[in-house]
Parts: sequence; structure tokens; C-alpha cells
Amino acid sequence: MSAVDGLVLVDKPAGWTSHDVVARLRRLAGTRKVGHAGTLDPMATGVLVVGVNRATRLLTHLVGADKTYRATVRLGQATVTDDAEGEVTQTADPAAVAALTAADVEQALATLRGPIEQVPSAVSAIKVDGQRAYARVRSGEQVALAARPVTVHRLDLLGSRPGDGLLDLDVECDVSSGTYVRALARDLGAALGVGGHLTALRRTRVGPYDLDRCRTLEQLGESFTVLPLAEAARAAFAVRELTADEARTLRFGQRLSPSGLPAPVAAFDPDGTLVALLEDRGDTARSLLVVPTD
Repeated sequence: MSAVDGLVLVDKPAGWTSHDVVARLRRLAGTRKVGHAGTLDPMATGVLVVGVNRATRLLTHLVGADKTYRATVRLGQATVTDDAEGEVTQTADPAAVAALTAADVEQALATLRGPIEQVPSAVSAIKVDGQRAYARVRSGEQVALAARPVTVHRLDLLGSRPGDGLLDLDVECDVSSGTYVRALARDLGAALGVGGHLTALRRTRVGPYDLDRCRTLEQLGESFTVLPLAEAARAAFAVRELTADEARTLRFGQRLSPSGLPAPVAAFDPDGTLVALLEDRGDTARSLLVVPTD
């Protein structure tokens, strides 16, 4: 087993599944204990947070982090998958696409900002009667998923490029966990009456981790390094500095006084070692996880 513990921040290449990346890092790290915090579709690129050894225990608490994406939405065509990999199901009259104004686009974008009820893409990994929705779609079924609440904190238009009866929009968004950018593209096209789908997607941030800290698979193959466990936790969570007695108390499975900080709280012993993730429950702070010692 590898002695490495920490997060690997990968700039995922196009054409790779998140599972492909995990498999590659298992070989590089010399351990099977590798997982990721939030899938990226094969066509997407950008930030994929991967945990190695003990850092895999942090991943559950990182999945819910807000994320930032840059994307290209093609107006004038809808597809079965809401992205460029699916069959075109609708093509709008080029005149209708050409008639769209900047004000029309901004008005439609405004309806997608803030707390919204979003119907996930039919080819999502959500399970329907025990089977992934995408598997049902690929077998020819019609899948209708229920809407669920998500928050689009920011959705900005960066530029537009008309051509061949279509209109490509470059956008950037900050979204809550569980938001499907493909579904935003679909709903934007529907709001404008011309259909829409995603042609490019790049995740530029997951919680506190952005592209500037990421490395490509080629770079990791040349020099495999991780973001140490303690440093990763300090960047992602509220921090509580413990006394030696408090650290010992947590390691024995006992509780502390509440911190008043938003959960999860990363608790560190005096030498800077991550001891646990905590949350307040009434008049105590309980462990969400205790990090095993070496």
C-alpha cells in the first residue's frame, strides 16, 4: 500500500470518464484506495477532486461544495442528451435564431438565476427503479425525472458567436451541488423557443479548489504529488484548533463543547494534524469522522 495521503487536484482531459481518471491514479499512487468527489462527463474537462488513502474519507463532505463552470450553449438545436454527444431532436428555424436579441437572451438567463426547480438531464446518473437514468435512455426508454431544488448563484454571458442558423453562447456560472449545466442549456433554449444544448463544459472550481492548483495526468505521471490531508481540510472547511486534551478526547470517541462554526469543522491537534471533522449537535460537538492515526 502507498503511504501517500491527500487530495489530487486533476485537470481532467476530454474523453476520459471520472472512473478512468481514478483507475490511472490508482496505478500512480500504488493503492486501490482512491475515489473522486463529483463526476465529470467524458466530454467535460477541468477540476476533478480525487482522494488517496485516508483523504477518501473527506470526499463525502466535499461532494456538496459549490462549483464554477465555463460552458458553451448552442441555441437552435436540442438533443436527447442535452449535449453535443446526443442525437438532435429539434432544429429551429434559422430565422427565429437570427431574430434573438441580447435582451432576449438576458431575460431568459435571468429566469435561470437564483433558487430554481431543475429537472435533471434524462441521461444523468440518477437512479429510476434501481437503474441509472442514462442506462434507461440508452436502451430506448423515455425517462421523466422529477424536478429538484438547486441554486444558480451566478450565470453570466461572456460572449456569443452566430453561424449556420445557430447561436453559440459562452457562459460562466457558479452553482450549488447537484446542478446540471446541461439542463441549464436545455432550459435556456426552451425559454427562447429555439432549443439548446451544451457543446463544451469546463469545471474551473470545486469549493476552494480551482484550476490553478490542478495538474494534468501527464504532469502527475512525471511527478505524483498530493495536497496533504491537513492542508486540504484547512482550505475546504471551517477550522477549530484543539488542545492536546481535546484531541485526545476526540480520538477516544468522546464529544466536545460546541464551536458555533458551520459544519463540517476541521479539528486539528496542536501539531497541526487533522484529528476529525465535527458538527455541533445541541450543546456538544460530535465527530462526523475521526481520522485514523498512522
